[in-house]
Amino acid sequence: MPSQLAQRHSAPVKAGTPPLSREESLRLQAEVPEWQVRNGHDLHRSFKFPDFAQALAFVNRIGAVAEQEQHHPDIRLGWGKVEVTTYTHSVGGLSENDFILAARIDALAR
Repeated sequence: MPSQLAQRHSAPVKAGTPPLSREESLRLQAEVPEWQVRNGHDLHRSFKFPDFAQALAFVNRIGAVAEQEQHHPDIRLGWGKVEVTTYTHSVGGLSENDFILAARIDALAR
């Protein structure tokens, strides 16, 4: 079942805003269970594909969503594999925007 987060959009987060608490991060992670919260700082997920071309096409779809949301993840592309890491630079950790982007990326992968 798609996450409700996938229906939402990112909003600007002012520098100095505190990152999400551990409890809030865990609550939101429940909506994107295939993503890992790493060190309380970022979200990470790996995707597998049968070849390079399909992995590259997925990266391009992620790029289009990232531009639309104005929230840009770090993306690592390899043969048959895409790794995505996201966090909110302005808060130095996780914001709700990261979970929204994760949910939207999950929707692309379906």
